[in-house]
Amino acid sequence: MTEQDYWARKRVLITAGAAGIGLSMAKAFLDKGARVWVCDVADDKLAEAAAALPGLGTMHCDVSDPAQVDAFAAAAVADMGGLDFVINNAGIAGPAAPVEDISTEDWVRTHAINVNGQFFVARATVPHLKRNGWGVMICMASVAGKFAFPLRSPYASSKAAVISFARGLSVELGPHKIRVNAITPGVVNGERIRRVFTDRAATKGITYEEMEQIALRAVSLKTAVEPEEIAEMALYLCSPAARAVTGQVMSICGGLEYTE
Repeated sequence: MTEQDYWARKRVLITAGAAGIGLSMAKAFLDKGARVWVCDVADDKLAEAAAALPGLGTMHCDVSDPAQVDAFAAAAVADMGGLDFVINNAGIAGPAAPVEDISTEDWVRTHAINVNGQFFVARATVPHLKRNGWGVMICMASVAGKFAFPLRSPYASSKAAVISFARGLSVELGPHKIRVNAITPGVVNGERIRRVFTDRAATKGITYEEMEQIALRAVSLKTAVEPEEIAEMALYLCSPAARAVTGQVMSICGGLEYTE
């Protein structure tokens, strides 16, 4: 089977795929010839993605709502005739504040999307991967789930849960030839990190530029990661080259060794 034949037969589901990392992944898989469905809560971004990427399947879906997740998975599977790859990408940054200033609502909402959402997506899609006889799931985590992240306790704890979830699923689903890995990006260029740096700068009483310098000081390469680079990692994990790669936490962070 040629590389073109391999990708042309693949069916991909991506959550939060209308912008940022998710959109970069959708583009990467479509460029390979795969069929792709994405969901998002931003209807305007979904419309823009559908217009820019012919053949892309789109649907509104809040992953914290299991009924919406079930409907999205069912629509994608019905249209594509099955599933091969599931990219559990949806997540929010949550608040950037001292723990005593974090509201119950912000804590619960962060975990509802970042953790519960991944569970709902896995529960809805794993039966289709099992029926397929093999598959790949990628759980998008963060280096925040590996290190101590001050002023980001809801986000960091949620991403640590995602890493554990991916590892557990890799063992549970291994006998079904379903591989599960987590990707842990570091500082990624985009709208989300700009919001985070703005909030953390305000909390620390420093400028945005100073906050950015502090964040990159902990990165060996002194540079942020591009969404397209994360998409390339996802392609690798779904490729035949990664046939024996499962249960792993794949960092793409420019060498982030500590946090401040």
